[in-house]
Amino acid sequence: MTIGRQAGLNQLLDQFELDALLILSRPNLRYLCHFSGTDGALVLTRNGSTFLTDSRYTSQARSEVVADRITEYSTKVEDLVTAIVNMESYRIGFELEDLTVGQLKRFEKASEGKLEWVGIGDELTRLRILKTPGEIEGLEKVAQLHRKAFAQIEPMLVPGAVEAEIALELELALRNQGAEGKAFDYIVASGPRGAMPHGVASTKALVSGELVTIDFGACLNGYHSDETVTVALGDVSSEMRGVFDIVLEAHDRAMGAVAPGIPLKELDKIARDFISEKGYGDNFGHGLGHGVGLEIHEQPSVSQRSELIAEQNMVFTIEPGIYVEGLGGVRIEDTVVVTESGCRPLTVLPKKFRKIPVV
Repeated sequence: MTIGRQAGLNQLLDQFELDALLILSRPNLRYLCHFSGTDGALVLTRNGSTFLTDSRYTSQARSEVVADRITEYSTKVEDLVTAIVNMESYRIGFELEDLTVGQLKRFEKASEGKLEWVGIGDELTRLRILKTPGEIEGLEKVAQLHRKAFAQIEPMLVPGAVEAEIALELELALRNQGAEGKAFDYIVASGPRGAMPHGVASTKALVSGELVTIDFGACLNGYHSDETVTVALGDVSSEMRGVFDIVLEAHDRAMGAVAPGIPLKELDKIARDFISEKGYGDNFGHGLGHGVGLEIHEQPSVSQRSELIAEQNMVFTIEPGIYVEGLGGVRIEDTVVVTESGCRPLTVLPKKFRKIPVV
């Protein structure tokens, strides 16, 4: 574990007056000790770290995990409690957003009153908010897969093509480029379905004269990508063309304002105010963006409620949208990294208005 990450963990131990932290979530395990399997636990104290897993992952853990001690459990909850007690740790922090009520009750029962359990929320996930150069390189690498993959499915964007089939081919194209899998269920929303911000690909067929919104991403080495394009299938109505231009301008204004020191809620306001000025304020209901990293949605939130300020090496999306029920919608999204003086997009596809000719 790097000195910076250990220092951040020590601050949490001090802040919550903890003897140890119990880490169970896959993203935090990967971040803190490099474990990429599906079942493991990390116990962190000021004096060291112990990683525990079952027999399926013992060999893998020994080859990739960074911890002072690696050991195996047979009964997870009971063996974890025993290990914690043996470390003379009695006040234990756990991931509030990841441990279920049922799991917590099992830990409490197994500890027989010897341990005090303290839930830790955003304070823990915020340790991952500033990306290292290696993380930024990984995020850029997975985003670069989009270019060739999207080019492979473009010929499918014709009247009669089915949304779900486009989504499937896009996922396969990304896997052929080296992706480990999709980052989320892809959104392919055409025509009136574009008014649904999370209109997951359906059996609807594309129709000439519609806008088509495609929101997709991949996963590579644990890191995620996220990008949205909206294209026109032939000639679209003047209103929907106007909506596209408004969203693109809002996107460009927000991206142009990104720099260290700007409140994230101000970025949201820049895009939101412009959309409102054009008469579509009620049609932009979600936040401007979200962090991307070991999870597809993580800190920071870029929204009206955000209390955070942009810092160099933060990575988040800029994705304004307008959704008009019965007509359709537009969303345009890039993932950016905050630089010393502005931002740099990690995603690669052009965002200007594009009409795909209909033969």
